[in-house]
Amino acid sequence: MDVKMLVTIFVVNFSYITLNTIRFMLTMKGYRLIAPLVSMAEITIYVLGLSMVLNRLDEPINLIVYALGYAVGISVGIKIEDYLALGYIMVTAILPSSTEQLNLPEILREHGYGVTQSFGSGREGERMILEILSPRKNERSLYKLINEKEPRAFIISYEPKFISGGFWTKKVRKRNN
Repeated sequence: MDVKMLVTIFVVNFSYITLNTIRFMLTMKGYRLIAPLVSMAEITIYVLGLSMVLNRLDEPINLIVYALGYAVGISVGIKIEDYLALGYIMVTAILPSSTEQLNLPEILREHGYGVTQSFGSGREGERMILEILSPRKNERSLYKLINEKEPRAFIISYEPKFISGGFWTKKVRKRNN
């Protein structure tokens, strides 16, 4: 068993899959320049790693180490993407209407979030509905702020694919250029 070869196979496939995961996230978030550049490095590493394993199929441990590098690479790629927190999120917070006196929309605006406020009816009466746009990097602090002010809030988040209009448009356009 060639330990140096096993380590090389692991590192090569780990690097490939980490880049693959990051490139996929960049593509989904619309980073049109950097995603193709990352993919060039990714495919070069992929071909190198695959050829190393295919040329040594007589030793099954090579394939196992290749698969291990794949699994660890996905995990690390996801952690890197979480750390980078690219893009924006849209959060809907549904609050009991009795929380109007908390002035949560103004508090959120003071913290730099884009907030649209409306009212609706729920099973137990009137509700305040807040639509909040935020950079993903601020996601956790947004949830914390909402929960501090109204622990009964029902919160849903998603990633918008297209943003146009409103005071956030200039910030979003700067990122895309």
